[in-house]
Amino acid sequence: MASKYELKTPDVSHLTTADFEKVYEPAEDSFLLLDCLQEEASFIRDLRPSICVEIGSGSGIIITALSQLLDNTALCVATDRNPHAAMCTQRTSRQNGCQIEVVTSDLLSPFQDRFCGAVDILIFNPPYVVTPSEEMTSSGIEASWAGGIDGREVTDRLLPLVASLLSPLGVMYLITIRENKPYELMKWVSNMGLESKVVLERRAGPEHLSVLKLFRAEIR
Repeated sequence: MASKYELKTPDVSHLTTADFEKVYEPAEDSFLLLDCLQEEASFIRDLRPSICVEIGSGSGIIITALSQLLDNTALCVATDRNPHAAMCTQRTSRQNGCQIEVVTSDLLSPFQDRFCGAVDILIFNPPYVVTPSEEMTSSGIEASWAGGIDGREVTDRLLPLVASLLSPLGVMYLITIRENKPYELMKWVSNMGLESKVVLERRAGPEHLSVLKLFRAEIR
């Protein structure tokens, strides 16, 4: 059923070719995540989230779209280990009339204690490409795609924290590709007390992309 709320695609015309030499440019995975937010728009609005977080925000297009969907009523926080990406996220939020707290950090390290049990919406489009582990050490644009073994090394660092980060009704939206073994991942999170389902999936060239929704059983 179509949502009665229209998700806006944020304006990123302020970002240049030079920016996208250092920061991941919105691509098929980004647009699938935007489509997921559109699909989930009524649920997200009805949840009335207080705290929304995107890890690895890149250009800022996703967290800005979420802030707009919520009429800028939630505290929206974005992190990225790439300093230039953090700057681009801040610029994108301002370009679209949003206020987003942006921090250069690895995952959620500065907020882990502060946000324990408080995150209503958590979004992660992780580095998911299968690469040698040593390619993951960069804090530049390479960090946006290099995922190490099974493309899951960064995702697997975050997942054990998710149940403690989410609020009682909180949800997480996570991008995966087939090489990440998403159904194995879903079985793993079930052992952490979280349910999961595939919200959307799409083939983009050689990649089969999915958006997983992680949540507690009571909000099925």
